[in-house]
Amino acid sequence: MARLLLLAWISCAFAQDPALERRVVNLAHELRCLVCQNQTLADSNAPLAVDLRDQIREQLAAGKSERDVVDFMVARYGDFVLYRPPLKASTVLLWVGPFAFLIVGFYLLARFLRRRHIPEPQLSDAERARAAKLLE
Repeated sequence: MARLLLLAWISCAFAQDPALERRVVNLAHELRCLVCQNQTLADSNAPLAVDLRDQIREQLAAGKSERDVVDFMVARYGDFVLYRPPLKASTVLLWVGPFAFLIVGFYLLARFLRRRHIPEPQLSDAERARAAKLLE
């Protein structure tokens, strides 16, 4: 209980510094919520996102730079925590994957449409004669 009151008091004290809050929000927009689907820390209200924003606030208030905080988060949670992960060998599938699936999908669609051949109906002589008689 005392710890909760202390955290509430610390967050109120930090909230009074608008420059710090601006830095926290800007940094929270660059980091991904680890439990949400495609949301930044700034957009999420999940308990883990709130804790990570508080951790960002504490580190920035302690004098660390934004780069230091990002490096800490990446060291702790991996590149997944970055909302825009860097292009490197371990993340190349994240960047190239959607385009590869799109190209493969268009290729398969074109191949399917080219192979789809509707044969012309084969009419017997009797059916041709009957059709000719109906057209007269």
